[in-house]
Amino acid sequence: MAVNVTEKTQRVTTSHDLSEKRVRRYSAKYFAVPSRLIRVEPLTPDASTRKYYRVYSDKDPSRTLIVSLYPAPFNPQDNSYLDVTGLFERSGLPVPVVIDVAGTQGIILQEDLGDLSLARWIELALQTGDHARIDTMLCRAIDLIVQIQAATQTAYETGSVASKLAFDEDKLGWELNFFFDHYFGSLRHDSFEPDQEAAMRADLAAIAKALSDRPRTLCHRDYHAMNLMVDRLGNLRIIDHQDARMGPASYDLVPLLVERRLVPAAQSGVDSHIDYFLNARAEAGLPSIERSSFIDEFNLMTIQRQLKATGTFSYQTGVLGRGEYYAQYVEAAVATVLRAMDAHPTLEFPALRAALEKENIRIPALSGCDQ
Repeated sequence: MAVNVTEKTQRVTTSHDLSEKRVRRYSAKYFAVPSRLIRVEPLTPDASTRKYYRVYSDKDPSRTLIVSLYPAPFNPQDNSYLDVTGLFERSGLPVPVVIDVAGTQGIILQEDLGDLSLARWIELALQTGDHARIDTMLCRAIDLIVQIQAATQTAYETGSVASKLAFDEDKLGWELNFFFDHYFGSLRHDSFEPDQEAAMRADLAAIAKALSDRPRTLCHRDYHAMNLMVDRLGNLRIIDHQDARMGPASYDLVPLLVERRLVPAAQSGVDSHIDYFLNARAEAGLPSIERSSFIDEFNLMTIQRQLKATGTFSYQTGVLGRGEYYAQYVEAAVATVLRAMDAHPTLEFPALRAALEKENIRIPALSGCDQ
């Protein structure tokens, strides 16, 4: 039965009100003040089942904390965020401090890192033309990727959930099939002859297999500039790390350097940042990777991640009706895939490429992306 807009809005509002009540009740108990003295500021997550709130008491408004509210109670022993946070903390990685856990209430209370993401920091630095500071900050972010990869053995030794998950052929293939179904289906409503669709899906399967065959290391999984915060001391801090798992060494570097939220001027040093990454890995004592092999993987990883992102944007637009935000990213993501296909002659996926080029406006390659 169809639900009209008013009914849907009322349901969302009711759910929001109940969530805020849960947060307010918990916060009043934590701060030991009456509920009327608690201030709750909803924060907007990027497509997450969790809701985030900044909370504080009128008695001490300078002490703000972040409540992560889950849709249902959870067992702290089985919570992936707490598991990976513990792994990262043991490895000296700068994640938010967990202050309290109320599993029966579906709440994790943590340190407030502020509102300045690396993406926003870069935008502000670009306004002053300070490219040297941007390069320094990106190198610091790359150092953290290397530090994450250096924690691979610790993940296995401690039995972290991250050691039991991987970007294997099934996982990568599922993401690529999701792209196919929602970009060509939900968004564009394309139809293909059976042999043409089979050829395109074969190209997608080849991408998944090639990446799955690469040596695996610990990955954050969503290491873009919105998931790195610049704290009040100017230090980089990692958030949204609960989905960490094993994958190719290029996995976290791709979203950092080829990221939809970064303006093009900040992407001009891809070559030099790849070299920095490979040198940093060597200095950390991690297994060496031959540069040309890594470039192949980097471009292939760019194709896979941007196809996955395109699938998400298409689903949000074509299925959930959120095109006012997500539709704007589709063309740029597809153009990035085509640039990556151009970047190295060994990457040939003719059926997929032909379908992507059919209705996509080609954008000239950015400086530093051609090898």
